[in-house]
Amino acid sequence: MNADSAAAARPGGRGVRVVVEGLAKSFGPTVALAGVDLEVQPSTVLGLLGRNGAGKSTLVRVLSTLLVPDAGKASVGGIDVVHEAQRVRSLIGLAGQAAAVDGTLTGRENLELVARLYGLGRSQARSRADEVLERLGLVDAGGRLVFTYSGGMRRRLDLGASLVGRPGLLIMDEPTTGLDPRSRVELWRFVDDLVREGTTVLLTTQYLEEADRLADRIVVLEHGRVVAAGTPAELKERIGGDVLEVRARDELDVERLRGLLSGLGSGEPVADPRWQRVTLPTADRMSTLLTAAQRIAESGIAVEDLGLRRPSLDDVFLTLTLGEDEQPAAPSASSQRALA
Repeated sequence: MNADSAAAARPGGRGVRVVVEGLAKSFGPTVALAGVDLEVQPSTVLGLLGRNGAGKSTLVRVLSTLLVPDAGKASVGGIDVVHEAQRVRSLIGLAGQAAAVDGTLTGRENLELVARLYGLGRSQARSRADEVLERLGLVDAGGRLVFTYSGGMRRRLDLGASLVGRPGLLIMDEPTTGLDPRSRVELWRFVDDLVREGTTVLLTTQYLEEADRLADRIVVLEHGRVVAAGTPAELKERIGGDVLEVRARDELDVERLRGLLSGLGSGEPVADPRWQRVTLPTADRMSTLLTAAQRIAESGIAVEDLGLRRPSLDDVFLTLTLGEDEQPAAPSASSQRALA
């Protein structure tokens, strides 16, 4: 489903369009954003991916009016984030990386406090808090002090605080970090409901499965630049064919495996020491598998697993961000502008 059809399939129309053009920001000698262009259509989800330090959080801070860029411009619902920051704040909700709720207040009191900060009267703030608690499944816990909540409940309450103002754009900066799998799935369902009703969502995440599950389109940042953009399916197609995956028994053998498989597939092998694996794109699945198995057997390297599978976003991400010290190539015109 492309962005236009996705937006049409989601009723509500409350979401706003986000446009970023040539956005740049440096902190001394460190370049955080180096001319970022992207666009998010109303009532869709844009997944923003990148390694730590790629520029994701800086972009989020600019869009949420917390940081002024050095160059370029950005707008939310046609409103400039720098020159009309107060108006932009009335349109957005921000759920940061850590739950920003007060443990000494009850869940309902936290939400009522945020509603009052939005300028709502006492009665309206109470009504809005009850509405959010019901939506999040926290009605029974609404009268409890937040320090008694589980991590998943605190995260949901923090998300609820960002929804009290009924934002057209919800910015979620790694919202499921630290959550258990069940709480993560519950939050995904909640995001689905929001977007179906018309909210636009900008999501940064370290979980590739999360981006694959939620995002209509994905933008990958590296060294403050857009290095790839498209739907999850389009990005996977960049790998081409299948992927050969080898898992080493010993972490010290990962680099040896990478060298062993070099030149064998349709692209260069990528080492992932975290999982003691090497992945290799291939267009000739059986020939690559048999040759790889022969080379590994002759090398004497012990492996836990060897097999073929379809490409995943993990493969795309690792391929695009290969090499800690590599400088990025100049992005193409098509990749510079991410049409969400």
